[in-house]
Amino acid sequence: MDVVSTAEVPPEDRFGFWREVSSKLWVPYETHCERRVASAFRAQVGISQLGSVQATLMTTLAHSVHRTPKLIRQADPEVFKLGCIVRGGGRIAQDGRCTDFGVGDLILFDPSRPYLAGFAPEVPGSQQILLLRFPRSLLPLPHREVRRLSAVRIPGGTGVGALSSHFLMQLARRMRELSPADAARLSTLTLDVLTAALADALDARGAVPPQTTRRALMARIHAFIRENLGDARLAPDVIAAAHHISLRHLHKLFHEEGHTVAGWVRARRLEQCRRDLADARLAGRPIAAIAARWGFASPAHFSQVFRGSYGLSPREFRRQCAEPKDLCADAQLPARPYGAGAN
Repeated sequence: MDVVSTAEVPPEDRFGFWREVSSKLWVPYETHCERRVASAFRAQVGISQLGSVQATLMTTLAHSVHRTPKLIRQADPEVFKLGCIVRGGGRIAQDGRCTDFGVGDLILFDPSRPYLAGFAPEVPGSQQILLLRFPRSLLPLPHREVRRLSAVRIPGGTGVGALSSHFLMQLARRMRELSPADAARLSTLTLDVLTAALADALDARGAVPPQTTRRALMARIHAFIRENLGDARLAPDVIAAAHHISLRHLHKLFHEEGHTVAGWVRARRLEQCRRDLADARLAGRPIAAIAARWGFASPAHFSQVFRGSYGLSPREFRRQCAEPKDLCADAQLPARPYGAGAN
């Protein structure tokens, strides 16, 4: 992830610098902030390219942007932007609609038409939003219908909006960890999640290809599992209930990908445990505590499945990682297909 920040810019030049950066990153627009904010302005944006989707995590003090007809005539990239609010809130007005938004909410912007948007000035400190910019042509929904959602708040607390918001909040938290290979794989998944959220908001699920709907659901399920790995009670029935699908349907989805639900959950837990065991900063933490942190209630069971997957006991693996060798590097210790078909 590339990072652009005002930190190294003289205070009196920061807002001007930010105005140029934001117009180049997204689309040209007029940028404004209160004088008291401008004198102490700070902002940072992390940028990841997920295939055709540009993901930017913006952390900034309150300011507003105005996409004017003149600026649209100068440059119209034919894209949509969708924001997921990570911290703070704000307001957007477009096409005669005006709405407030808060943490977890999704907001669609159409840069081909004028809009005015800004963070809430009454919120103290920095606010944060994940912005996804993608070509309109990649969205398998009628553009005229999608435009009905500009400046419409898609609540992040209920239904498909909540599941989509959960995935995007996870993406915001994990962007710094993404390798180029991760980013490439996430391109299709991210578009599928966006498509499902917008289609649900339009009450037009029939317009979404079945394969897209399935991939979007799996992306949300994977994000939910990763978020709850530390809960020893995480089980297939809990996962199915959280996504309003039957247990049978959940098992079918994983079977189509060559996994079982329990096997996929266990593999993710083992990955996290292996990472912690290899971390020198956690050398004083008991192995049982690391196992419990990632959902393994029984130390004996954890030791058994770790050895079955990696060929070493947790203690042996930690000891080798403490030696001046490369044995603990992620790419050096391939996991065995332990329990790939187990329940």
